[in-house]
Amino acid sequence: MKHSTNQQTRRGRGPARRIGRTLAFVLPVVLVLSGTLAVTRVNWSGSPSDPVLTAADTSTSAGTPRAAKRAPQDVLRDRLLTELQEENPGVALTHLQQAVNGRPSLAKHCASIARALGQAAVRVYGPTRAQSYARPVCDTSFATGVAAAHG
Repeated sequence: MKHSTNQQTRRGRGPARRIGRTLAFVLPVVLVLSGTLAVTRVNWSGSPSDPVLTAADTSTSAGTPRAAKRAPQDVLRDRLLTELQEENPGVALTHLQQAVNGRPSLAKHCASIARALGQAAVRVYGPTRAQSYARPVCDTSFATGVAAAHG
């Protein structure tokens, strides 16, 4: 009889055990991913210039017709960063998901935009509050941006 009671007790912990196992699998993956992304963002060349700023500067000062017309992902990113400051990161993430759903060509830029939103959220709200807005838009890119800005 004791054996059957023991099995019932184990069955009773099923949902909690499944959640624990899921977290045990997902959390290391997120940590490894964010660590890998953090290492790729480090300027290993030793030059003080920021490659992101350099790329942006050359595209606007080139004097070409393309410089006059901004890429759709840049326009979307800037609009969402403004929404993040005026509303909250949740609103910006919702609009990012809607934009990607409405215009699938933006999907390849979704992760970089979500990371930028995560980094901006840390500057505006602090790391703990910014992380509270994280959700699976573009995988874990928002959370990765929060972690990169905090670390």
